[in-house]
Amino acid sequence: MGAFLTLSTSAAVIFLVIHGGLCVDIIGGKVVKPHSRPFMALIQAANGDLICGGTLIKENWVLTAAHCNVKGSKVILGAHSLRAKEREKQSFQIAKQICYPFYRNDSKENDIMLVQLQRRARVTKAVKCLPLPRSDEDPKPGTICTTAGWGKTRNGLENSSDTLREVNITVISRQTCNDKNHYKKNPVITNNMICAGDKKGGKDSCNGDSGGPLICNNVIRGITAFGKDKKCGAVDGPGIYTRLTKQYLQWIRKTIGGA
Repeated sequence: MGAFLTLSTSAAVIFLVIHGGLCVDIIGGKVVKPHSRPFMALIQAANGDLICGGTLIKENWVLTAAHCNVKGSKVILGAHSLRAKEREKQSFQIAKQICYPFYRNDSKENDIMLVQLQRRARVTKAVKCLPLPRSDEDPKPGTICTTAGWGKTRNGLENSSDTLREVNITVISRQTCNDKNHYKKNPVITNNMICAGDKKGGKDSCNGDSGGPLICNNVIRGITAFGKDKKCGAVDGPGIYTRLTKQYLQWIRKTIGGA
C-alpha cells in the first residue's frame, strides 16, 4: 500500500501521489448505501482527480493525512459518486492546511493533517460531523474495524472507484506487523500507528483512500496512512493507520477550537 497518497492528476492525494511508494484504496470491500457515511470528505484536484479522503470533524474542519498534497484542491462533502453530479454535494475551497508538527515522510510518523474550509458546511442528512473520540483507546488485536474511501479496488488499476466503498478489517498486533514476514521494521510500526488488514489478505485500503477514517466500534480511532506499494491487500502488507493518540487529539482540539 505505498503511502496512501493523493490521486491528484497523476498522483493520488487521497493517496496517489505516493510519497515513498505507499498505496491506499478499498480492496475486497463493498459499495456503501449512498450518503450513508455523511462524515466522509472527498479531496479532489482542480481537474476532478482524486487526491485523498478525509473526515468532517467540525463544520469547517476536515481531518486527513499529512502526506496528502492538497495544494490547489477542493473538498467535497455529501458525495457518493466521485464524478457524477449529486444534489447532496457541497464544494469548498481550502482556507488552510495544518500538518502535525514533525511529520516525517521517511518514518511515516505523525501522518496527520487538518484542513480548514473557507466556510462552514451546511449540515444535512448527507453531511454531518463525526465526533472525535473521548479517549485514546488503542484497539486490541482482533478488533474489527471499518475503513472507507474512493481509492482503487484492485492493484494495477489506473482509476479509482467512482463510488464510496468500505471494508471490514481486523487489527493486527504491532509485533506481528513489524516481523520478518511483514514490514520488517521498515518503517517501524509504532504505538502511534494501528496495523489492520486480514490474515488471508484481500481486505485493505489502497491508493486514493489515504486520509480517510478507521472506525472501530463506531468510534474513529485512526487515519488511513500507508501500505506496501502496489501490494494493496497483500498478506505481508496490512494497512497502516495513524492512531488518534491523546497527544494528537489535544493538538486537534487546540487547533480547531474545541470539539
